[in-house]
Amino acid sequence: MEALVIHAPGDLRVEDVPTPELGPGQLQVRVRCGGICGSDLHYYQHGGFGTVRIQEPMVLGHEVAGVIEAVGAGAPFKAGERVAISPSRPCGVCRYCQQGLQNHCLDMRYYGSAMRNPHVQGAFRQQIVVEQWQAHRLADSVSDGEGSMAEPLSVALHAVRRAGSLLGKSVLVTGCGPIGALAIIAARRAGATHIVATDVGAHTLGKALKVGADEVVNVAEEPDGLARFGAEKGRFDVLFEASGNERALRGAFDALRPRGIIVQLGLGGEMTLPINTIVAKEFDLRGAFRFHEEFAVAVELLNKGLVDVKPLISATLSYRDSARAFALAADRSQAMKVLLNFD
Repeated sequence: MEALVIHAPGDLRVEDVPTPELGPGQLQVRVRCGGICGSDLHYYQHGGFGTVRIQEPMVLGHEVAGVIEAVGAGAPFKAGERVAISPSRPCGVCRYCQQGLQNHCLDMRYYGSAMRNPHVQGAFRQQIVVEQWQAHRLADSVSDGEGSMAEPLSVALHAVRRAGSLLGKSVLVTGCGPIGALAIIAARRAGATHIVATDVGAHTLGKALKVGADEVVNVAEEPDGLARFGAEKGRFDVLFEASGNERALRGAFDALRPRGIIVQLGLGGEMTLPINTIVAKEFDLRGAFRFHEEFAVAVELLNKGLVDVKPLISATLSYRDSARAFALAADRSQAMKVLLNFD
């Protein structure tokens, strides 16, 4: 079968790779659709991120959906069923897995990751063999493209869970790329009554409005756009920071009320924060990293039509046209989520 293999920055090739043998309790899935994630872009553009670097050829991708071709002994599925595939494969036995913190597994094998050596090969391939617990059935009403969005939606759902109850809360989202936009969807579903989103691009802010933001602020055109929310020590109960930008995080502090909750989703460089403000306003700063049980929730929300991710899908291109697809995915003035078709 063919797969998208990254060798170095800008060097992404379509290559033949073997399909692993199907074992008991496993499924062989024909991948139909995959979403290009920010981490895929980092590997393609820079060869990695932070200290993580490509040391050997690696199949990219971790946001995929497809159809089951073959079923291993004991797996409660049948050929022809459509599924979204969770790329998260915790060991299940380390102390964090035993505490229900599978996203902090000490022996995690996450698709398309160069964090460990040998690298964990990804899911941008025509066929993949997965464990039965990675597969979640998709309703007929959910397209393959929507199914591939279950993974980034899971990230947003985990962030909302980290924030605690949002019922009746006022929420600020900084950074409206795919994860920020999905955080808007997840926050609204969780009961947030007023959501304001900020970004530096008109295209992304337009998408934020389509998926449920009440107001948007273009901080490139209006640097002081959040000043009106700073009266009486701030108006927002919760901040979801999805840009990974220090200026975005610090710029939201005046608009966040005392004892407000900050959920940091975006990954960027190291940040210098005004600790005096954090102490004086008693902010609660929380990280949000990946997900686990939220994947099943994401698929259920999609299957029941309780969330709509279609406005975030900008284009679907053939995996053989990967250079054009990755260039488009990197252009936030034109695209939000770009999908690859593996049929």
